[in-house]
Amino acid sequence: MVMRINLDCNGCCRKLRRILLNMKEIEAHLIEKQQCRVSVCGRFRPSDVAIKIRKKMNRRVEILEIQEHNESNEPADQKPTNVICGC
Repeated sequence: MVMRINLDCNGCCRKLRRILLNMKEIEAHLIEKQQCRVSVCGRFRPSDVAIKIRKKMNRRVEILEIQEHNESNEPADQKPTNVICGC
């Protein structure tokens, strides 16, 4: 999932990195400060992750792209989805 978050300074990047590392459902992340973009990979519901980040950072979070990956042996109605990215 790719999100846009306004990252003004290095303190904002450090705070976002700490938040992402403490979220157990996120397996990998990539923070692009110059483009104000964050890519996260893992097994989660994209809206839940965006809401958690918005509440903790007190900044607007915009979801730009979601790439889902469903495995054939799992039922499709399961709540969390596999979100993959090129991290």
